[in-house]
Amino acid sequence: MIERLAEIDLKTKFGEFHEILFNDGTQDSFALVMGDISNQENVLCRVHSSCIFGHHFNSIECDCREQMEISQELIQREGKGIVIWLEQEGKGNGHYALLKSTVFKEQGMSQPEAYEAAGFSKDARDFSVAAEILKALSVNSIRMLTNNPKKVKTLTDHGINVVGTQQTIL
Repeated sequence: MIERLAEIDLKTKFGEFHEILFNDGTQDSFALVMGDISNQENVLCRVHSSCIFGHHFNSIECDCREQMEISQELIQREGKGIVIWLEQEGKGNGHYALLKSTVFKEQGMSQPEAYEAAGFSKDARDFSVAAEILKALSVNSIRMLTNNPKKVKTLTDHGINVVGTQQTIL
């Protein structure tokens, strides 16, 4: 069960969003909402996990920051949409796992393979909180900005009407 804690208007380089902070009893998540999305169909939606390397350190070794920027720009073009931010660093394994997996990634492994080689899950993220947030926002259906079938399946399994996906390419 999530609780809606606070909300503000937030000016960004992609226009004004409305930030809504949620808590599921253990951690915070938030939604950046542009435009009127309540009871709307085919709303663009990006479910995005935190990434210290990309968002805080501007690393060029991942595309997390670019995925967020492209998503916000696509939502701006559409005039409405949602970005849901989940605190799931290192594909849900944490920052320690990301650091420990780096040596394997440098050997040519993909990030999921590197996590496994370091003793962690390929992808430990849980997207069910995103489904709860979408229900709290009363969105009828979404078009997901993703190429991750696990996100689509989790949201669909939790009763969210996902009418399609779109990659974050400009």
